[in-house]
Amino acid sequence: MCGDARNWDEDAYRESILKEREIQTRTVFRTVWAPAQNPNPNPETIVAASSDGSIASYSISSCISKLQSFRNTKAQHLLVAEPDCFVQGHDGPAYDIKFYGDGEDALLLSCGDDGRIRGWRWKDFTNSDVPITLQGSYDPRSHLPPRILRRIPILTTLGKGMGKQMKPVLDLVNPQHKGPWGALSPIPENNAIAVNIQGGSIFSASGDSCAYCWDVETGKLKVVFKGHSDYLHCIVARNSANQIITGSEDGTARIWDCKSGKCIQVIDPAENTKLKGFFSCVSCITLDGSESWLACGSGQCLSIWNLPASECISRTSTRASVQDVLFDDNQILAVGAEPLLCRFDMNGVILSQIQCAPPSAFSVSLHPSGVTAVGGYGGLVDVISQFGSHLCTFR
Repeated sequence: MCGDARNWDEDAYRESILKEREIQTRTVFRTVWAPAQNPNPNPETIVAASSDGSIASYSISSCISKLQSFRNTKAQHLLVAEPDCFVQGHDGPAYDIKFYGDGEDALLLSCGDDGRIRGWRWKDFTNSDVPITLQGSYDPRSHLPPRILRRIPILTTLGKGMGKQMKPVLDLVNPQHKGPWGALSPIPENNAIAVNIQGGSIFSASGDSCAYCWDVETGKLKVVFKGHSDYLHCIVARNSANQIITGSEDGTARIWDCKSGKCIQVIDPAENTKLKGFFSCVSCITLDGSESWLACGSGQCLSIWNLPASECISRTSTRASVQDVLFDDNQILAVGAEPLLCRFDMNGVILSQIQCAPPSAFSVSLHPSGVTAVGGYGGLVDVISQFGSHLCTFR
């Protein structure tokens, strides 16, 4: 039986193919757990920053409930989650998100390829529950099916998006550099951010090989940290010592004094090793709760450093490039260019490996309850319990 081709819409078919490709190649660069709104210790809301510039919040309990209904109907499709709220935050990929403060007074900060740091009141997200029927052809949430788009509130900050408007309360832009004849360089991207709430500061790792310190109250630039020879991938705040630590494409991590803006120590993961070519850029760094230990991902290597002693205590080779790390008490969680969540001890001995949904993972975040979220390629977020079971996987 042949189909009727008289109503064939070539443009619609082409658009559907392109949209499907976009969905499959979208990447979640960062996930972060939202501050608890009540004494409930269980994780409730997670926020994701993606390669399409979007910032979206999701209810974990809602995702688990819908996944259970999928299982009851024996459906084999990947769960396409409905975000509680959505912001088209950046013109280009959104690379990092952080919370500044706790509770409803917290700011949700994001940074991206457009060189901006934007901040929204978290209570504006949590209170935005009025569904908006989309109109017109522009839709920043093009990675979601139309049946879902009609039911979610849209909070747009760029372009001519339809629906309820929510403007950021903070909007910082990286400085441009002057060249010959007064020409200005492009605005360098922001690849990562860190915060010091007591100092009222936001720190950013930029694509012009500099780190910047911004004053939250005034929105003014306070300190510029210069010394790396290539662009920065990552940054953490060591608030107990009034320092920041940056990781760069030049293969080093540097410790900076926030008051003077000067580099006080250079950490080279490849120093004193015969595998110099085995190491590459410093792609990710993290501090433990005491801020005395630093974990550093550099190419296919994970190194652990004792900062008071300025000593590397362990180096571990990994099968794939390490793309994000964090401490879980005296253990380290790491994800990278393979679908695995790996757990190491302080000596670099691997303790466990859990298969995760993203074929290449860029983010791992840990809830105080022990629940872990892994985000990465394909727009996938995999939520894993403290016992290693998969609670839900969605895009």
